Amino acid sequence: MSISRIAGRYAKSVLDLAQEQDNLETVREDMLAFAKATKVRDLYLLLKSPIIPGGKKKTILTSIFEGKVDKLTMAFFNIVLTKGRESYLPEIADAFEEQYRELKGITSVKLITATPLSEEVLNTIKAKLEGSSQTNSSIEIETAVNPDLIGGFMFEFGDRLYDASVAHRLAEIKKEFAK
Repeated sequence: MSISRIAGRYAKSVLDLAQEQDNLETVREDMLAFAKATKVRDLYLLLKSPIIPGGKKKTILTSIFEGKVDKLTMAFFNIVLTKGRESYLPEIADAFEEQYRELKGITSVKLITATPLSEEVLNTIKAKLEGSSQTNSSIEIETAVNPDLIGGFMFEFGDRLYDASVAHRLAEIKKEFAK
């Protein structure tokens, strides 16, 4: 079975349980904090290591997270550790966030522009996206600046990319002239 399927199934189980216990937001915060913690190379390598015994990993995770995360989250970590699936925990945390966003109808959009945008322009773009049939009604926009675009913008959301940059248009014109 693929890592994404395993991670998705575990994430779904903890998401469903958190919903059932009316504890979804707390568990989400725990999972976000855990995902951030796994960006630390040492913790990530610890979880992925086949050499370090599961008992040692459980002791380390307990010492790091016990008392700092909800009891449901800690119990979930213990179940995953007991099943020997601790190497999938970073992917499970990421899958949990994806499923949470889907459940809440949140679309994450990455907007790349050649220059920084004002708050007014950003709000106008957000309103247009919220009215689109391609996105959910709730939008989270992450902005980035890439001067190589020359002008215009690029949107990334889901598996879609919309490129309305000057650099892209110039590349298209160059291809036409080459023919």
